Amino acid sequence: MQSFGYRRPGTIDEALALLQEHGDAARVLAGGTDLVIELRNRWRRPKIVIDLKRIEELRPPIREVEGRLVFTALAVMSEIVADERVQLHFPALAEAADVVGSIQIRNRATLAGNICNGSPAADTAPPLLVYGAEVVIAAKNGTRRVAVDDFIIGPGKVDLQPTELVTSIEIPISATPIAAAYTRMTRRRGTDLASITLCCGVDATGTTRLAYGSVGPRALLVIDNSGVLADPAASDEAKAPVLASMFSAASPSPKSMRAGPEYRVAMLPVLGARALRTAIERQTRVP
Repeated sequence: MQSFGYRRPGTIDEALALLQEHGDAARVLAGGTDLVIELRNRWRRPKIVIDLKRIEELRPPIREVEGRLVFTALAVMSEIVADERVQLHFPALAEAADVVGSIQIRNRATLAGNICNGSPAADTAPPLLVYGAEVVIAAKNGTRRVAVDDFIIGPGKVDLQPTELVTSIEIPISATPIAAAYTRMTRRRGTDLASITLCCGVDATGTTRLAYGSVGPRALLVIDNSGVLADPAASDEAKAPVLASMFSAASPSPKSMRAGPEYRVAMLPVLGARALRTAIERQTRVP
């Protein structure tokens, strides 16, 4: 591992000043589950690593603010899984967080890091898309908010400048909640990168929101307003063509070792139907 500078700012302003000073030569450390590997393998050669863990403004890592559930840059997967507010309002996010790596990884890996990496296989991206999450980004000249759907650009690419810092990811707690479910396909049980990640959500208006990843350059969100998918009385035969149309943008890489593109495309509607059934079951239990 190469040598680099190391700073532990005590405030967001101090962290931003360091980013302003060093730009592309700086890397931010929150959980570090990816950064440590990048440093070890010399994929990244920063001049300075900025550790966020002593910034009190980012604590508590999960909090409710003005009708939104806020996950700061320090919120780790195991905290998300255990949080009762997440389990109540956003169970699909808890399901996704619960399959990120091993328990040791989940105790360190952050939700913000999972999204900022821009991985097409990020487990938390589909539920965040379905729930309409936003990324809060701080810079020297102020703060901006970006929908997760706009923040994710492509493999390893997100809407974040070298002098900016993601301080939180926020999800609105809606008066008309989305009942959602998360599922994935992997080569084996246990720790593995997913060949397909998928989240499906339905609400009381009959709208179905479907997000899926690991089958293209980024996770995609598609919305069906016909009401067919969300209708518990509609047959599987009636739903099948609607589901198929929602997966039309899937473009799995033929170079992946995890699963062939034909198999992934064939499994998408299977996983979609499963997640849809679970979401509808959860919708019937919404008070």
